[in-house]
Amino acid sequence: MKRFVSVLLLAFPGLALTTWAGSVRIYQTNSAGDHVDVIDPVTNKVVMRVEGIEVPHGVGFSPDGTRAYITCESESTLWATDTKTGKLIAKAQLSGHPNNLSVSSDGKYVFVGIAVAPGAVDVIDTASMKIAKTIPVKGAVHNTYVTPDGKFAIAGSIAGKIITVIDAKTLAVAWELPMDQGVRPIAIEKAPDGSTSRLFVQLSNLHGFDVVDFKAHKVTQRITLPDQPVNGKAESGAPSHGIAVSPDGKTLWVNSSIASGIFEYSLPDLKMMGYVKTDKVPDWVTFTPDGKTVYVANSGVNMVSAVDVASRKEVARIPVGEVPKRNGTVVVP
Repeated sequence: MKRFVSVLLLAFPGLALTTWAGSVRIYQTNSAGDHVDVIDPVTNKVVMRVEGIEVPHGVGFSPDGTRAYITCESESTLWATDTKTGKLIAKAQLSGHPNNLSVSSDGKYVFVGIAVAPGAVDVIDTASMKIAKTIPVKGAVHNTYVTPDGKFAIAGSIAGKIITVIDAKTLAVAWELPMDQGVRPIAIEKAPDGSTSRLFVQLSNLHGFDVVDFKAHKVTQRITLPDQPVNGKAESGAPSHGIAVSPDGKTLWVNSSIASGIFEYSLPDLKMMGYVKTDKVPDWVTFTPDGKTVYVANSGVNMVSAVDVASRKEVARIPVGEVPKRNGTVVVP
């Protein structure tokens, strides 16, 4: 049962789960620090640290919940750590400076974005913790994702202004979609049959996101976030950075550094439903498996906001390390 729940949560993030076996943990990387904070969502306190990882960037998890994979920018390595102890299991040397990562649905591969020209995705064999293949793409890669059905890995490039879709079985590029600005975080909407319906793509210099029809390979809509409230300013060319679909697939949550908070949109119609103020420079989003709480990393104040979804209220503020950005949720067996 424990393995089954973990696989559902991580491979099918749009699935609503009201109960889970094991302990839920929120991993928060600190992009200017030397450790990763691990939060217990029951107490909203840091209960463990992954120590000694200088400039951690992205985090992802094995389908069985036993391993956390973390990219280390200072070493250009991928760390595999034990989710129960936080201890290092192994390191994989990468082909270049990494950014974010994603894990295949069967746990065999980790797809690591290589954030230097000319751009690539390193495919790490998790059994050997070595590079199985380096896939060239058009531009340094900022983030990677695996689709809910596990069939594709998606890479987004800021410099290349392009989305690259990779066949997760053949490890070959399946198709590409040029965008008019650099590609930032992406959220994925699952279709009723388990395939990918739409991508919600945040872009450089856009206070909002583009909607991409995954099967048609085209942009169908641009959503601009409300211009009020103004509680901050656009940071690093990314006025909106951090986006996620709720576990039940009914809402989309979108960060805004201009508003210093997060907006909620209904799905599939993309109607704005509400807003929650968090703090300066919200930079990433992750949910508990039941979808009741969303965690927002506020990189401008070294703090994570726990937001109650039903009431749209911040219910806790959790101090973490320096410049918290990427985060993720795992069920530890």
